[in-house]
Amino acid sequence: MSKPNETQHHELALSLIPQIGPAVYRNIIAYTGSAYNFLELPNGKAAKIPRISQRLLSWRKEKTSFLKKAEELLEICLKKNIQVITISDPQFPQRLKSLEDMPMVIFSKGLSDMNPKRTLGIVGTRNASEYGRNITRKIIEDVAPYNPTIISGLAYGIDIEAHKAALQFDLPTLAVLGSSPDQIYPSIHKNTALSMLEKGGLISEFMPGSEMHPTNFPKRNRIIAGLSDALIVVEAAKKGGALITAEIAYSYNKEVFAVPGNLQSTYSEGCNNLIRTMKASIFTGLKDLEEALSWSKETNGVETKNKNETIQDLDSIEKKIYEILVESKELEIDQLAFRMELPLSVLASKLLNMEFQGIIRAMPGKKYKVV
Repeated sequence: MSKPNETQHHELALSLIPQIGPAVYRNIIAYTGSAYNFLELPNGKAAKIPRISQRLLSWRKEKTSFLKKAEELLEICLKKNIQVITISDPQFPQRLKSLEDMPMVIFSKGLSDMNPKRTLGIVGTRNASEYGRNITRKIIEDVAPYNPTIISGLAYGIDIEAHKAALQFDLPTLAVLGSSPDQIYPSIHKNTALSMLEKGGLISEFMPGSEMHPTNFPKRNRIIAGLSDALIVVEAAKKGGALITAEIAYSYNKEVFAVPGNLQSTYSEGCNNLIRTMKASIFTGLKDLEEALSWSKETNGVETKNKNETIQDLDSIEKKIYEILVESKELEIDQLAFRMELPLSVLASKLLNMEFQGIIRAMPGKKYKVV
């Protein structure tokens, strides 16, 4: 871990203050520009920031104490080789920044790129059947040519099978923990976790020394969902963590798939129900992912038309869409509709035409970007 800087120090201190959740944290940064500015702001000006309660203002008076706690925590992480990744750090997962309930700080171990080109979440029951384990390995073997980072939770069953298969096929794999990165749970998976550090890693929002609590695990599921471009539920009972993760991913507008199973199997009931309620698409093989995520292999074909010429042929609305996407790099369809002041039905038609011409590309989460 590199030596902490002042920005990291203040952002970590800010995250330690009670009454500050993701929404308030975002608000503070938006209005003041930085954690340092907020902590140094006169009380009268701080009180004018929306969502700032009197209780929070009183906690702010103890900033020296929180800065000291942050400094001590940074020293502990340095000794334990744990990276502290705060919101302004370029390494902070960009996929999490759009979430209203994003973690304010990430603690990590390993060499994993937090912003890989492609990610795939795979979750399922702790009581995996041989069928579920085989399907998990098959999925990872099939996606290996695309080199996605495999995201899961290091739990028994499908999760650990996904991590092991990723290692087998030389894919980076990231475990989102319900404990701190220095406390591997379950401990029986410690050797696999250590192997993952060489090409992947462990991440958590729980700081070293924090108490492990049952509520940590449902909470970490939102990070699995947020980091995944697509989530595949391999096996799941009627209730359980895998279904919670799927529900969250669905609420985030992620691509969610479920592997269909035997109607008489308890651990297929959850997957079959996700498909029935249309909260997940049925997963039948690699082609489903290729189509949903616009995964494609490079081709050696020669373009018959210059891109500039194609852009010149666009109508006025399509040219404006192109200009906005060039400026913004990537936008969700709802944000684009707001900027364009267009009904979604009209905008969707224009986007489809531009996609067919190879000018833009549909991305996970109903986002679009210029090719």
